[in-house]
Amino acid sequence: MPSGPSNGSSGKKSSGAKSSKAIQAAKKNSGGAKGLPKQRQIPWLTIGGIVAVVALVAVIAVSIIPQYENQQELSAWAPTEENQDPSLAIDGVVNIEYPAGQHVAPTQRVAYDHSPPFGGPHDAIWATCTGTVYDTPVRSENMVHSLEHGAVWIAYNPDLLDDAAVSALEAKVDGRTYMSMSPYPGLDAPISLQSWGHQLKVDSVDDKRIDHFVEALRLNRYTYPEVGASCSTLPSSFDPANPPPFDASAPGPDAVPMDGGVADGTEQLPADMQVPAGS
Repeated sequence: MPSGPSNGSSGKKSSGAKSSKAIQAAKKNSGGAKGLPKQRQIPWLTIGGIVAVVALVAVIAVSIIPQYENQQELSAWAPTEENQDPSLAIDGVVNIEYPAGQHVAPTQRVAYDHSPPFGGPHDAIWATCTGTVYDTPVRSENMVHSLEHGAVWIAYNPDLLDDAAVSALEAKVDGRTYMSMSPYPGLDAPISLQSWGHQLKVDSVDDKRIDHFVEALRLNRYTYPEVGASCSTLPSSFDPANPPPFDASAPGPDAVPMDGGVADGTEQLPADMQVPAGS
């Protein structure tokens, strides 16, 4: 019989080689000998950056949007040629026409028809109203004169407001020209706002009518007599650090009546006092 290599043996070798190649290929495709898929890296830095940007946008939106909405709301109360006195639409505003330029002496009192007063005879020297916050009550006759110059005076009852409420009121006044604020003992409401010929009494510093009143009447050229007059004074005529004191007693029989102030028709301004143009 012929001798030679067996076909069966050759077939086994060929089959074994193919199996070895298949195993190697499988290992290669499965990620190596361990057979575990490669892990993807999470981009934490990118995610953190996105979160920070979103948070910043949210903070800006929370702070800016309410301010924008508030400005939009207040613009509706600004005086215009067509609507010269928007305050007349504010619920609770009292409006009375008073003659201007009626002056009394520094020692005289006026028998005012409202408390606090918001028009009528007044001292020849006005109270400083350059965003002035007075710690003590101020003589009414001086405060009324500042209203004639276009100022808004916020009076408050110190027995009816806590420190937080007073501070909130101060924030509306402090440093804002043609504004003043002072305690007013015996006031029949927590807060009372005055401009020339206008008054509004409210119970809370959070009442939106406060801002509406100020927007409508502060320097409203249609509603006060002496447009362009100054709110500044000199310490020699009126010292805001030591103002004439408020008198809480009832005016006596020698008080000047509302219809009979001393009308000299002139205002004696200190020679070096500057009258600002506009607001």
